Amino acid sequence: MSLKPKPIEPVPEETARVARSVHRKGHPYLTLRDELGTIFEDEDFVDLFPTRGQPALSPWRLALVTILQFRENLTDRQAAEAVGDKLSWKYLLGLELTDPGFDFSVLSEFRDRLLQGGAEDLLLDKLLERCVSLGLVKAGGKQRTDSTRVLAAIRVVNRLELVGETLRAALNQLAVEAPDWLRGMVPVEWYQRYGRRIEDQRMPKSKDKKEELAQTIGEDGFRLLDSLAEPGAPEGLSELSQVQILHSVWERHYERQEGEVRYLTQRELSSVSEAVESPYDAEARYRKRAGKNWVGYLVHLSETCDEGSPHLLTNTYTTTASVHEARCTEQIQQNLIDKGLPPGKHLVDSAYVDAELLVNSRQEQGINLIGPTRKNRTWQTKVEGAYDSYKFEIDWENELVRCPQGKRSVAWRNHIRKNDGYPFPYIQVRFSSKDCGPCSARHLCTRGKQRRLNFLPQQQYEALLDARLLQASEKGKLLSDKRSGVEGTVSQGVRAYGLRRTRYRGLAKTRLQHIATAAAMNIDRIASWFNDIPRGTTPVSPFAALGLST
Repeated sequence: MSLKPKPIEPVPEETARVARSVHRKGHPYLTLRDELGTIFEDEDFVDLFPTRGQPALSPWRLALVTILQFRENLTDRQAAEAVGDKLSWKYLLGLELTDPGFDFSVLSEFRDRLLQGGAEDLLLDKLLERCVSLGLVKAGGKQRTDSTRVLAAIRVVNRLELVGETLRAALNQLAVEAPDWLRGMVPVEWYQRYGRRIEDQRMPKSKDKKEELAQTIGEDGFRLLDSLAEPGAPEGLSELSQVQILHSVWERHYERQEGEVRYLTQRELSSVSEAVESPYDAEARYRKRAGKNWVGYLVHLSETCDEGSPHLLTNTYTTTASVHEARCTEQIQQNLIDKGLPPGKHLVDSAYVDAELLVNSRQEQGINLIGPTRKNRTWQTKVEGAYDSYKFEIDWENELVRCPQGKRSVAWRNHIRKNDGYPFPYIQVRFSSKDCGPCSARHLCTRGKQRRLNFLPQQQYEALLDARLLQASEKGKLLSDKRSGVEGTVSQGVRAYGLRRTRYRGLAKTRLQHIATAAAMNIDRIASWFNDIPRGTTPVSPFAALGLST
């Protein structure tokens, strides 16, 4: 398929006449075309197509169809049919009433081109560029970010099903790539054992029988891996994706010493955050957060929240579920900077905040990161009148700390420890037991013979203190209320746009889905803005409303 960009023609007169007659009260797609134009142009996608070959369908139309597909939660086939059936789609796409549309397979080919060319961000970025030119969104204002879990498009399985299905998946791929070699290698009983999906077979009930089956599967897996490593095996089979997954799963769940295979117990499993949970989506990860556990991904949504403007999504950032939110803050801010839409104030919840991020956001990104800090959980904070770390006076220049009773520290040492693999600098000070022992306030300070304090370096310590003071102030409470509004966006994405579950397998395709979904949500918000439709409010039951009025 080749691309030869053509100028975009106006909406055909007959299409416009009929569309306006049918949609007398307006329609979001008609508003979008009238106010924002076509958003995309063929030139935006010229790098994704060769210069020779059969002419491709206009990519600007395919980009819009992709967004509409996620707005209406349609399959590829349904979206392609809508192009030929729906009048509002024809108006937005500038098609004649008699245009039959196109084959649904074109949409998956277009998504593949976007991914291969690294151009999936265009689906949201071109829409934002148009909004910037119209003054609907601008840099330097307030933006807020929150995340939600995304379930992988797989069946969650137990350990026994995982190892069995992983071996079966490897055999299926090898049966396609090297059928003659595989036929001569596998024993006859393997066809019975791995010919059907593991969960479709009658699984043993007793613990001993389950362990016996797991042991058999493990031995079979090692036999296959050993055969692939032999000199007579076809070249390249060991590099196949399912074989690599097989090797990874066996490395975690089995142990082989002197030829003896042993199925590891649950306690013996390594706590690897990158452990494979399914052979059919090797990038999906397990996560437990706030009482919820799932296998899949995490999507971070950022949106503007200034008064007097539509609240538009500016960025989506998708990771595997095992990546903690605090590890995403800097990348989210950098994405916003790259789009030319850095916020002046970035409102987040406590998962995105730590002392280092508070400092780096301001100094390196020029962004004021605002969010609740994690609570100080030392016993001194729970006892009235006790001496928590903020009761101590720190002389940073002379490396001295003075306690509330006026005594000075006798030791100051800089330390670095690893926190989830990241260096974590901190300072430890110690007071003399000669001062702490006879002190009348020792029961409010320490339960040991002497007080020891661990605290952060100066910049981080002061940034954390400022954040806690802001959090406790009236201004901080107002900003917290402003941040919590993003939860409505998450709810909208889950309930109306299918954000909870990915349609595809793999991080790259899941990320494309989230970008297109964000663009689809913006379409609704832009149309509502131009049509003066107010944003929805938090539902309140009649009984709750009665209580508020008393």
